Amino acid sequence: MLRQVGTTRGCRPFGTRIRLIVLLLFMAACTSWMFFTPGSLDLEKELRNSTQAERYGKVRWRDPEKVGVIMERGLAEKRNEQNRVINWRRLNSMIGSVMGIKEGMKIALVNFEEEEVQQWEPLGETTVIKFERVDEDVAWTDLFPEWIDEEEQYTTPVCPTVPMPEISNETKFDLVVARLPCRKPEQGWSRDVLRLQIHLVSANVAARASRNGEKMAMLFFSSCRPMPDLFRCEDLVKNQGMDAVWLYVSDVKKLAKKISLPVGSCELALSWKDHPETPRVLNPNRREAYATILHSSEFYVCGAIALAQSIRMSGSMKDLIILVDKKVGEEKREGLRAAGWQVREIRRIRNPRAEKDSYNEWNYSKFRLWQLTDYDKIIFIDSDLLILRNLDFLFDLPEISATGNSRFIFNSGMMVIEPSNCTFRFLLQHRRDIVSYNGGDQGYLNEVFTWWHRIPKRMNYLKHFWSNDTEEFEMKTSLFGADPPELYVLHYLGIKPWLCYRDYDCNWNVENQRAYASNVAHARWWKIHDNMPGQLHKFCLVPTVQKKILEWDRMQAQISGFPDQHWKLNITDPRLHL
Repeated sequence: MLRQVGTTRGCRPFGTRIRLIVLLLFMAACTSWMFFTPGSLDLEKELRNSTQAERYGKVRWRDPEKVGVIMERGLAEKRNEQNRVINWRRLNSMIGSVMGIKEGMKIALVNFEEEEVQQWEPLGETTVIKFERVDEDVAWTDLFPEWIDEEEQYTTPVCPTVPMPEISNETKFDLVVARLPCRKPEQGWSRDVLRLQIHLVSANVAARASRNGEKMAMLFFSSCRPMPDLFRCEDLVKNQGMDAVWLYVSDVKKLAKKISLPVGSCELALSWKDHPETPRVLNPNRREAYATILHSSEFYVCGAIALAQSIRMSGSMKDLIILVDKKVGEEKREGLRAAGWQVREIRRIRNPRAEKDSYNEWNYSKFRLWQLTDYDKIIFIDSDLLILRNLDFLFDLPEISATGNSRFIFNSGMMVIEPSNCTFRFLLQHRRDIVSYNGGDQGYLNEVFTWWHRIPKRMNYLKHFWSNDTEEFEMKTSLFGADPPELYVLHYLGIKPWLCYRDYDCNWNVENQRAYASNVAHARWWKIHDNMPGQLHKFCLVPTVQKKILEWDRMQAQISGFPDQHWKLNITDPRLHL
């Protein structure tokens, strides 16, 4: 018996190891399940369901014959030379079939040298496009400054010169080929001034020298994807994967529209003055809508209802689209419909870098806006904004048009976008590797769309007093209360009006929110509220928990002895008793 026990004990280490391995595998599976949520499974399924033609291009190069070699050695990065093998015969056939060209093509080469022309002879007649390189002293922050004097109080904003080529009216091409510099993975690689210049030069050639005046084949050699701001992914005919060859067929009229705008946010894309108060029909065939999004809670339902009211009061009759998730119940959805919104349900998209239950955990749901492909243009507006003057003229601007925020970035609280399933998939696929500077959708979108167009801050004016300055307070208070309105859009930062007392802006009672306090702006929001149909007022009641928070804030303001003494005022808001 003793020997049997001893023999059994001698086997235990092996059995223990087996059990330990099984336990570790089980724990790993559980951990994976914890982080790979059902929501992420749904998103991965969405991506898998995309058609091969949409995800990887319409044409595949499978011919094993490879002739010719091209060097991707952008002048800004000669240290990163890479050989590129090109299948000339297949390339010629593919471009010819896409563009309907039966004979030899006329080719423009951008960022190539004269001695490289010979290798392109199998495709047709080639011309090297001459242009002066942008001055090395021009930085990205010169093209996209944090602030410009939009209203020209002291000076007229002027962008630095980014030279473009001289193209005669007689010059025509079938294909533009460009070598794009790529400093990836260096920090700031996507904000390379020379890289932007070569994109713009290529777009200029296409817009001014297209043989058929409608389309132009654009072939890029780069390890970095071409800028989606200029060359949209739905125009991508073929990406040769590891060989970093990108073939687009671009609409030259759209390119011409884009390159007519300033080279950066160093100048306004349009003036803040002289826009018609009555809506214009810029393009009757273009499908356009205003859109907003609600997810994760119902706290912003009232804000969205007031937003719809303000859009209609501005005179716009464009469609109103609101995206909601399952957290917004049917009763609230009925209120949104009654306000004029077309309600569409979405699945939320989790920010993989956000902490659980943080404010930005689900804000990548905003990417769903790009799935509104039944529209050509969308003006997205957060539901804590009010429209004070008609904004329909913004539909004439391209993606992304927005106000500046800080540094060289735009504010994503209101922006013009162009829906595209292709763009949506790109945003979804890269959410784990693109790093947002602020952990939210604004930082993410600014890493994708670096070449944006500045609209006046009066079209997304922040309710924020930056300094404790009497002059600033008086100027902004005058703007907030002007009648007729001088601002187009008022953006309510801090505690939202519908979650405050009607009597005054309750941001006055919170130490770190006082910079957002304005009784005049607060009263303006309630004026819009009071113009809403009476049956919608019930969606703007103060939740019980919020009433307790407001009372707590009043007590703390009294203890702190805030000199404005708003905490002393008698509250008459009838919603506190409902």
